[in-house]
Amino acid sequence: AAFVQSAIPSFKSAGGLIGTSVSALFLYLIAFINILVLWEVFQAFQKVKRGEEYNDKTLNEFLNQRGLLGRFFRPLLRMVDKSWKMYLVGLLFGLGFDTATEVALLGISAVEAGKGLPIPYILIFPLLFTAGMCLLDTTDGILMLGAYGWAFVKPVRKLYYNLNITLVSVLVALVVGTIEIISIISGPLKLTGGLWNYVNNLDFGFLGALIIGIFILSWVISTVIYKVRRYDDIEVKMAPEPEELVSSGSR
Repeated sequence: AAFVQSAIPSFKSAGGLIGTSVSALFLYLIAFINILVLWEVFQAFQKVKRGEEYNDKTLNEFLNQRGLLGRFFRPLLRMVDKSWKMYLVGLLFGLGFDTATEVALLGISAVEAGKGLPIPYILIFPLLFTAGMCLLDTTDGILMLGAYGWAFVKPVRKLYYNLNITLVSVLVALVVGTIEIISIISGPLKLTGGLWNYVNNLDFGFLGALIIGIFILSWVISTVIYKVRRYDDIEVKMAPEPEELVSSGSR
């Protein structure tokens, strides 16, 4: 027991180093994949601006290949072919929802129960958690419904939407990954001063709020650019599908 107790700090330090390293590498990998997607979407958008034909099906197939987990679980995802099946997905998500907030909530409930707090009062904690999650999920759903409702009306909007969201995703992944790498190498190398101290003392709660602000600011700027340059007036020439070419040739 004494050995395990004395070894806990070493395991904690090694686990933190490994976990942060894997997270940083994963973020850089995601950024690299999204850079490829960004280039493909940018080329398609440039073709539309030049008045060339645009193949929506080809772009959709390419966009569907950008996620690592999506490649592995695509056969499983095809099973969700009806809207009511999303409730089952939500149930599985809820069963595996082991967030720091939930763990802290369970801990508070257990402590208060041990002190003799009545059960109705204890249930207030999970009720508040549920209300907060419902509020955030509903707000997120409304925002995404508005974004998708706007983007998928016209092909040019869809391209512009994917172009902007992918660009911001690349920037966020690179920034967060770089911050994690700096925090990893600053400790063993004993790097201090300037940027090193700033990153080591960075509040990740503030960083999360900053990322949200970046997304909001990017959408405001991109919306202004979209309207000023009148991209909505671009007439998109849709490329014929292969089936249409075959049928027209047989005639």
